[in-house]
Amino acid sequence: MEASSSGGEGSERVGEEKGIFQYFGWVYHIGVNSVGREYCHLRFLLVRGKCVAMYKRDPHETPDIKPIRQGVIGATLMVEDVGRRKVNNGDLFVIRFCSRLDQSRKGDIGCATAEEAQRWMEAFNHAKQQAEHELSTESSAREKLIQEMEINLQGNRHKMKRYASGLRKLKKIGQGPESLLRLSSKFFSTSDGFEGDTGDAFEAHQWKCVRTMSGIRVFEDISSHKNGKGVLVKSVGVIDATGDSVFEVFLNIDRKKRYEWDMLMGDLELVESYDGHYDVVYGTYDPKYLTRWHSKRDFIFSRQWFRAQDGTYTILQFPSIHKKKPPRSGYRRTKINPSTWEIRNLNTPMGSDRQRCIVTHTLEIHSASWYRWKNSQQCTKFEKSIPYALLCQVAGLKEYIGANPTLLQYGTSVHSQISNASMSNSDFVNAEIQDEFYDAIADESFSSDEESDEDKEPNQEQRVKLKNVAWAMTNAALKRTAAPDLSKELDPNANSITIDESDLHGSLRKGEDDKDTNCWTCPGGDRFMIRGKNYLKDNSKVVGGDPLLKLIAVDWLKVDKTADRIALHHRSLVQSEAGKNLPFVLVFNLQVPAKPNYSLVLYYASDRPVNKDSLLAKFLDGDNAFRDSRFKLIPSIVEGYWMVKRAVGTKACLLGKAVTCKYFKQDNFFEIDVDIGSSSVARSVIGLVLGYVTSLVVDLAILIEAKEEGELPEYILGTVRLNRLKLESATTLEA
Repeated sequence: MEASSSGGEGSERVGEEKGIFQYFGWVYHIGVNSVGREYCHLRFLLVRGKCVAMYKRDPHETPDIKPIRQGVIGATLMVEDVGRRKVNNGDLFVIRFCSRLDQSRKGDIGCATAEEAQRWMEAFNHAKQQAEHELSTESSAREKLIQEMEINLQGNRHKMKRYASGLRKLKKIGQGPESLLRLSSKFFSTSDGFEGDTGDAFEAHQWKCVRTMSGIRVFEDISSHKNGKGVLVKSVGVIDATGDSVFEVFLNIDRKKRYEWDMLMGDLELVESYDGHYDVVYGTYDPKYLTRWHSKRDFIFSRQWFRAQDGTYTILQFPSIHKKKPPRSGYRRTKINPSTWEIRNLNTPMGSDRQRCIVTHTLEIHSASWYRWKNSQQCTKFEKSIPYALLCQVAGLKEYIGANPTLLQYGTSVHSQISNASMSNSDFVNAEIQDEFYDAIADESFSSDEESDEDKEPNQEQRVKLKNVAWAMTNAALKRTAAPDLSKELDPNANSITIDESDLHGSLRKGEDDKDTNCWTCPGGDRFMIRGKNYLKDNSKVVGGDPLLKLIAVDWLKVDKTADRIALHHRSLVQSEAGKNLPFVLVFNLQVPAKPNYSLVLYYASDRPVNKDSLLAKFLDGDNAFRDSRFKLIPSIVEGYWMVKRAVGTKACLLGKAVTCKYFKQDNFFEIDVDIGSSSVARSVIGLVLGYVTSLVVDLAILIEAKEEGELPEYILGTVRLNRLKLESATTLEA
């Protein structure tokens, strides 16, 4: 078996002498204690040669740590995949070890995924083969192995001795303890799991696959049935090309090329283009089933597109009208279903230059024939409709690009991470250990792992605090595990004050509950995903915890022109007597371009001054370039028209990279003025939002992006929920 990288952070090293494979990673150790209670502990497992050791922490990060279990894999070891098993509130993929000579000697370990379980089985079988080889070739080894198997398996754990010298071939399994903790997101998340990590906030869609055809999947949002207006449907396909390539093909209206993949919009004409991100297109449709009772059709639709900071393209298509294209004789004007396209690059496998992207086309269908088609295997009228032709466009793109390799734009960079983990040779086990490993993990007492001397070591930061899988499989557990130490962001030596909200008011009132309208509330951070402790290693994100700052007031203002430095206005909360007594106030001024212009001003306060050594202080005192590269906003449309949800998305955005941000620091406050109108893309999206604002429930979270090891995990600065704002309720800002 050749050594190769596995998981998200695979690593491989070969020594000068004959290489010995070393497998390592995090697993759950499952068993029953002496009082009959099932336990499930997070453990670091390491297999070197035919020897195995189990630790409470990663020995690569804590070189002096001693194993809590150790043993030799003998030739009688049996490894069995017992499949998926529910442990407390979560599902694990379990491997069982037992002795062929004594079936009662057995133990289980649980893995986050079936793939990891398979890799661990390969690791143990590889070690077993080595033991069997020694048994069959060398008489001395045979006698030694026989003696090892005859040892009392209930014996005490032995001290670790020097095992070998030189570097070994390393093979990492899994991504680390946080990848196991992130199981909670698999159980409780409502995002599109089949599409991977597409956003930083949770969505309420419930997608169900109803058909597969031509290499694509067709999904139905079963939650959309509740509104009675129609059904939300989308087609999803993976295309072997970059997102840029697919985007260029999609926008191209050349007739010859369009005829090769688009069964609906083959004859297109550009009517007008605006801002480089918006155009109006006219097309004709000559259906094959045309009879004397049918007329030819034409349609006009607008296309609006933008590219997110992660390279994802979003395209919005709406039926439209235009004075240059009045109704045409012999044609019946048809409205194209409103739809959205998302083109997102997929991660390139390590060692490969193959570029792929996932393409999603979503539209709303108001037709009873959809249900007949979905439940029938025969041809129906729906297959002759425009919505069906729209759903087939992804399949057409996939086949067209696959047949034209010259369209592909392959990248040349391959991203990989090589682990620099190494172990002291004295940290592993001597081959003469008198314990079989499968018995060591099966016969553990309740207190043996939890009360060993190594728990008294002072290195608290590297300690794995997970005690059982139930604690890891609940939202509360995930918050506790992922939550950073927010106390270090505020001055620990200062006295905390009580913030009296009765003296702090804005022009927009605070709502009583989520059903209230034209108001704001303050949600927690559990609807947002932020960078976890191991993000730099495995890109893992965790559920956000409680915000650092408290939202104390919101102003909804109408202004003649863009208004900066709102905090200096005499009617601003910051200038009130109560505002001046607050230790620190963050003023977030979201400037909305319209006729007239608006400003949404959020006031966040802390009960103590900012710690001078914190990331927040580094942001407040940094230059504008640093601030632009760190200040981040996560949006989420909780309720509202699905097209607006798709346009806004749920991905975090570095505001300073997308729009113009101005910063102002004075006295006890810091103001951030965000000019949405400085970007044509942002301006067009906010224009769409304002058109539906009275029916929208919007969640926002602001935070400082963590980019260094010492800054992780991230934390949320503040959140706000805006409940169905009314434009006419905005207060005029007086001079």
